[in-house]
Amino acid sequence: MTKQRVLITGITGQDGALLAKFLIKRGYQVYGALRTQSPGAVWRLNELNILNDVELVQFDMLDYAGIEESIRKILPVEIYNFASQSFVGASFQRPLYAGEVNGMAVARILEAVRQTDPTIRVLQASTSEMFGIPQSIPQHEATPFHPRSPYGV
Repeated sequence: MTKQRVLITGITGQDGALLAKFLIKRGYQVYGALRTQSPGAVWRLNELNILNDVELVQFDMLDYAGIEESIRKILPVEIYNFASQSFVGASFQRPLYAGEVNGMAVARILEAVRQTDPTIRVLQASTSEMFGIPQSIPQHEATPFHPRSPYGV
């Protein structure tokens, strides 16, 4: 029986790596999207002892054609998007880049899924920074957004 394939962007971050370990234990074939394949980038996968169980693929969140090509090759049943420009302070220094990676890249992934196979399920991880100073605690689907940084936007 063929294993179901999943694609995790941001696999070298805490959430991506832990999810990869969880899914590997449940029998999934895990593909990890990386911006670069530098040896230092995968230290967390090594630490979790899953580096040899993950297929790493080059993946540029700003390149629609590359995103679509990767999705067509992998044909995942699910995509987990954890990739982001994730430092609030840095988003003030490079607000356009933060918007591209954290916002438009999501649209690129969704469009590539729509063009490739609309049955692929996509989980978009986001941030409580979208709420800024929230008007309700805990936040829920109807909590208004009041971001206070380019990262939150």
